[in-house]
Amino acid sequence: MKQVGNPLPKVLGRRAAGGGLEAERESFERAQTVSINKAINTQEVAVKEKHARTCILGTHHEKGAQTFWSVVNRLPLSGNAVLCWKFCHVFHKLLRDGHSNVLKDSVRYKNELSDMSRMWGHLSEGYGQLCSIYLKLLRTKMEFHTKNPRFPGNLQMSDRQLDEAGESDVNNFFQLTVEMFDYLECELNLFQTVFSSLDMSRSVSVTAAGQCRLAPLIQVILDCSHLYDYTVKLLFKLHSCLPADTLQGHRDRFLEQFRKLKDLFYRSSNLQYFKRLIQIPQLPENPPNFLRASALSEHISPVVVIPAEASSPDSEPITDLVEMETASQSLFDNKFDDIFGSSFSSDPFNFNSQNGMNKDDKDRLIEQLYREIGALKEELESFKAENERRTLQLRGRISELEAELAEQQHLKQQALDESEFLRTELEELKKQREDTEKAQRSLTEIERRAQANEQRYSKLKEKYSELVQNHADLLRKNAEVTKQVTVARQAQGDVEREKKELEDSFQRVSEQAQRKVSRAHGTAGSSWGWGQVVGTGMGPHTPRDPPGYTRREAGECPTGASSGRPLSCPQSQEQAEVLEMLKQELAASKQELQVLQGTLESSTQVGAEQSTRIADLEQERDSLSQAAERHGEEMAALRAELQQLQDTLSSEKESSKKELETLQTQLQDKESMERTLQQRLTEEQFALLQGSAREAERMVQDALSRLEDPAHISCTGSADYLLSRTLAASECTERLQDAHRKYLSNRTDVSSLLPCVALFAHLISDTILQGSATSHMAPMEPADRLLEMCKQCGSEAMSYLSSLQDLDSVEGADCTPVTSCLSRISAIGEELRPRGLDVEQEELGDLVDKEMAATSAAIETAAARIEEMLSKARAGDTGVKLEVNERILGSCTGLMQAIQVLVLASKDLQREIVESGRGAASPKEFYAKNSRWTEGLISASKAVGWGATVMVDAADLVVQGKGKFEELMVCSHEIAASTAQLVAASKVKADKDSANLAKLQQASRGVNQATAGVVASTKSGKSQIEEKDSMDFSSMTLTQIKRQEMDSQVRVLELENQLQKERQKLGELRKKHYELAGVAEGWEEDATD
Repeated sequence: MKQVGNPLPKVLGRRAAGGGLEAERESFERAQTVSINKAINTQEVAVKEKHARTCILGTHHEKGAQTFWSVVNRLPLSGNAVLCWKFCHVFHKLLRDGHSNVLKDSVRYKNELSDMSRMWGHLSEGYGQLCSIYLKLLRTKMEFHTKNPRFPGNLQMSDRQLDEAGESDVNNFFQLTVEMFDYLECELNLFQTVFSSLDMSRSVSVTAAGQCRLAPLIQVILDCSHLYDYTVKLLFKLHSCLPADTLQGHRDRFLEQFRKLKDLFYRSSNLQYFKRLIQIPQLPENPPNFLRASALSEHISPVVVIPAEASSPDSEPITDLVEMETASQSLFDNKFDDIFGSSFSSDPFNFNSQNGMNKDDKDRLIEQLYREIGALKEELESFKAENERRTLQLRGRISELEAELAEQQHLKQQALDESEFLRTELEELKKQREDTEKAQRSLTEIERRAQANEQRYSKLKEKYSELVQNHADLLRKNAEVTKQVTVARQAQGDVEREKKELEDSFQRVSEQAQRKVSRAHGTAGSSWGWGQVVGTGMGPHTPRDPPGYTRREAGECPTGASSGRPLSCPQSQEQAEVLEMLKQELAASKQELQVLQGTLESSTQVGAEQSTRIADLEQERDSLSQAAERHGEEMAALRAELQQLQDTLSSEKESSKKELETLQTQLQDKESMERTLQQRLTEEQFALLQGSAREAERMVQDALSRLEDPAHISCTGSADYLLSRTLAASECTERLQDAHRKYLSNRTDVSSLLPCVALFAHLISDTILQGSATSHMAPMEPADRLLEMCKQCGSEAMSYLSSLQDLDSVEGADCTPVTSCLSRISAIGEELRPRGLDVEQEELGDLVDKEMAATSAAIETAAARIEEMLSKARAGDTGVKLEVNERILGSCTGLMQAIQVLVLASKDLQREIVESGRGAASPKEFYAKNSRWTEGLISASKAVGWGATVMVDAADLVVQGKGKFEELMVCSHEIAASTAQLVAASKVKADKDSANLAKLQQASRGVNQATAGVVASTKSGKSQIEEKDSMDFSSMTLTQIKRQEMDSQVRVLELENQLQKERQKLGELRKKHYELAGVAEGWEEDATD
């Protein structure tokens, strides 16, 4: 797909000749609406190229995207995902290939696109996520181009335009790289999301639905190729300005995006759909090495090729573009002719019609110009030849240096790789040691747990013994209680038996009493009536009285017989005895019965108590039995747990023992390996030290050999620069000694010693060469001493470097002799310093103020003298001479005033510089710290004051008629040069935005104008004086004129010869002045720095 270039705006800018503007606008809007609706629809097919191209041409036609957004705002983009996807595709093409105002017209809809992106992001299937990510990409693209308006929509820029986009500021380049990373990240996210949404196992690229999803990736590929290219170039530029550690995050992010982009480009190039539409570039196998600056030359910008015949099957040819551009070009030519004219007869550069020179004069002028052109060509050819010769020499030297640099870089890379390998191995050993320490800690933990288990086992054993003892006590108590219950039951049985025996004996006694009573009744049968009477007389029987008991039985004598028969007394007596005896037995039986009843009651009570006690004992026995069962179960559980703990402890002891043996073996192996690697690392580090020391020794040897080189004899140097190099070498020597001591304390770390060795060799070589160059301008004796000391310093440095290469002598290596040699070189350099620089640094500040004050006083004195001369000229001169003198002295007065303004502005700027740069120090300390700048100010001030004085003297002589106008002009030019030196010395440390600097520059321009006025007035006065002395040859004959002509020719030759000699003398004087000024002001030192 070929893109239409710059002619597009011209083609689209042409309006139809017929019809009104409104009709044309309606037709345009109608056509755009139809094309937009055909391009953005709900059909899941790719956007047709002809509709998208019509939309792009429409933006160029109306120089914006108002019509596009007016149509799109009426589309239901939030209701149909396919419609939104195709809108994103078309809008992406408009941002890339549409008019530049498309971005401005679209920024106002950025928030709506963000809301729509969040809305579609809630759909996890179909086109939802695709639309969300695509809308985020478009928003990011709009923000990028808004922040960076120099980037066109299609991102096509040259390297110069890319540099201009960063405005040569490293901060801008840094921020621009971050924004490009974000931009490219959004592009890659869309790329990956589209691929993940397709079923790559089928030929999805030939289906309409697959092409609908893949079509926008063409725009993504175009963007990614440019973003990748610009990112690589910007990273190389950043690495040339910033440290590598600062850009570590940039490199990590670039590597991640490089891998993603390479994979996506490879997968895209294999799809059938892209093969006929676009030629996708392939990224290199490995990412660029930004740490190597020369790798930029190996970078090849990826170029995406769009075949012309594969733009789209639906594309329509544009037939009238050439015709329209031709018409537009013709219209442009007509406008050019109308403005500037087209007739060659009115050419303002036709010199033949303007000058009045005749043909001979023109021929001579042409011949003279041809001769000058020829001479210039020859001179140019000689310059070119010399330039080519020097270029070849420099290229050869550059090639040698590049080869040497490549070798050094190769050695450095090898050393870094070996160091990195050893560092990696050391890290692995450290990790293994940490693992071993962890294993030892775990073993200690296991032993601690085993000891805790043993303590727990002891406690459980003690508790088990206690439980066994308690169980035995409970069993004894149970036996005793059982025994007591048995005894109590036996006692209860005895009581019951006794009770039963008592009852039986009571029954027997009762029966015996009844038998006795019955027997007594049978014995006294006759006296039953009496007894009845007696019993009747006694009243009713008491409960204790036996039956038949009567008062008669008690011994009472009857008083009469109821039946009328008489009773005998002996029989009554016997009955009374029997009754008495019965009464006694009855009382004894009653008493015994009462005793038995009491015994029975006590036995019953004891039985009840025994029953209660037995019940309590039985309950206690049941509780003891349950407790015993519980203790038995607990003892069984404790036995099982104890056995388990014993088994676990024994297994853990065995495993810990095996693991300890294994870890001890591994630890021994690791320690031996670590010792081996430590030894190897020490050897490698010493090998690096040997290589560095060998290269350093070679560098010093090269410097010593160059001392005898004839080409080096022409080199010169200043004592100040030699002192600065010597001071730097002395400081480096001190750092080298410290690094050497650190290396001896730890021979596995040579990182601090290697840079010091390289810098030491460089500075020693530089000191030797500068010492030799300084000796070429020094007197004989100091020069010989300086050269000899430089050679001795080189030999001592080589001895020290040689000792660093030997393993046995590295400990005894000492660079103290080198330090002493440097001290002697410094002492000789101090002797060779120009005496003009012997001012104490504490006096520099006072000297600056004095010189500036002296300059101001000299200018004021010169202005006063000019005024005095002007008054004298007005009093003594008349006519042309007075006019000339007034003009010259007036211009000199103006020059003095301009110089005075310049000196005041220089003072103000100098005061501002001192106040802003001294910090907490005093002005004198600031002047002493910046002594070179201070000496420049002093020299410039002296030159200005001296120039003003000399110019006044020259003007005085010119006014008196004794001087030369040329001397006055030369003095004016010298003052202009001196003021330029003062301006340069003042502004070298000034802020570029300082108001005082602007005033100083304005004053400098005033001085230049005043100088030009002096030169112009001097030339004018000279011409007026020479016109007054016009030559008159009217009275001379031909022979006299010929004689005068010959004398004039001789005078011309003499003057030309004198002119040539004076020019050579002027050149030599300037050369010598430059050399002396360079030595005095340290220009060579500044140029070398």
